[in-house]
Amino acid sequence: MPETDSELATRLAVQAGEVLVQLRAEMFAAGASIWDVRDSGDAAAQHFIAGELHTHRPADAVLSEEGLEDPRRYDADRVWIIDPLDGTKEYGEQGRHDWAVHIALWERTAFGAAAVSLPAVNMVFSTDPAPPMPVLERDRPRIVTSRNRAPYAAVLVAEGLGCDAVRLGSAGAKAMAVVIGEADIYVHDGGMYQWDSAAPAAVAMAAGFHASRLDGSPLIYNDRDPWLPDFFVCRPELTEGVLKAMWG
Repeated sequence: MPETDSELATRLAVQAGEVLVQLRAEMFAAGASIWDVRDSGDAAAQHFIAGELHTHRPADAVLSEEGLEDPRRYDADRVWIIDPLDGTKEYGEQGRHDWAVHIALWERTAFGAAAVSLPAVNMVFSTDPAPPMPVLERDRPRIVTSRNRAPYAAVLVAEGLGCDAVRLGSAGAKAMAVVIGEADIYVHDGGMYQWDSAAPAAVAMAAGFHASRLDGSPLIYNDRDPWLPDFFVCRPELTEGVLKAMWG
C-alpha cells in the first residue's frame, strides 16, 4: 500500500531526525566546530527530505527554508512546507534537545498532513493520529518563550494571566511543549517564516489546541512572501484570556 500523506510526513520527520542525530554525534566526536555542525545539519536534512519528496511526491511543490524557491507553489494545490532543522542554533550545542524537524502539507486552504519530530528525545507528533490533549493540572498557566528574549506579547500574556514561564529554543520544541502539556501557551511576535510554524500549528490544531495569528485571525500558508509576522498556540480554554491580555 502506498504511504498516506500523514504517514509520509511522519516518516520523513523521523528519518531526517535520525540523520541529524547521527551526523551531530559523529561531527562532535571528530572535533568539528559548532558552525560546521549547524551548516552540515541543515544541508543533510534538506538533502534527505528533498530527495524523498522528489521520489514519492514528484508532482507536489515544496517550500523549504533550505531549498531553492519552487515557483510551482504559487499555483499548486499541494505544497509541502518544510523546515529540515528548526533550531539550528540548539542543534549546534552539545546536549541540547530543543530542536526539531517540521514537515507539513498545505492544500490550498488547509493542512492535509503534518508531523514534527524532536529527534534528540526520540519523539514525533503527527496530525494522524493526533496526540491526545493532556489534562491541565496546574494552578497557574505556563507560557513558553524564547531562550534569548521574551516577546512583548508574551510579557502581556504572562502578566495578564499570571503565568509561570519556561524557555526553550526552536519554535517546534516550544509548540510541542504545549501539545504534551509541559506548557500551556506559546506566543511569538518577533516575526518568523512560514516553515517555522506550519507543521507545529497543524499538529497542535489536529490535537484540539488553538493556533492563530496574534489577533485571532486564521493562519494562512503558501503566500508568495514566506514571512509570517506572528503566531500563537494555546490550550483552547485559555484562548479568550490570551487574546484579552494582548488586546484588552
